[in-house]
Amino acid sequence: MLQKNVFPIEKIRVPVKRMKTLDPAKVEEIAESILEEGQITPIRLREDGDRFVLIEGLHRLEALKALGEESVDGYLVHARLH
Repeated sequence: MLQKNVFPIEKIRVPVKRMKTLDPAKVEEIAESILEEGQITPIRLREDGDRFVLIEGLHRLEALKALGEESVDGYLVHARLH
């Protein structure tokens, strides 16, 4: 079961491929929603040494950055061994 934690935004790396899908209008819309209701849906991350890589939640992360936030609620996803 995934457990929600708080992660420092500065330690999150967004893959270049993922950044290409960024829609500024969507970021603005989500930022407005966060101001009114707070962050409702956590992002998903995976560990990469002492940092984290974004898996899901680019627009939420960018909206929080735009609002000047330093942390984000998220789930740490562990890779399964086959």
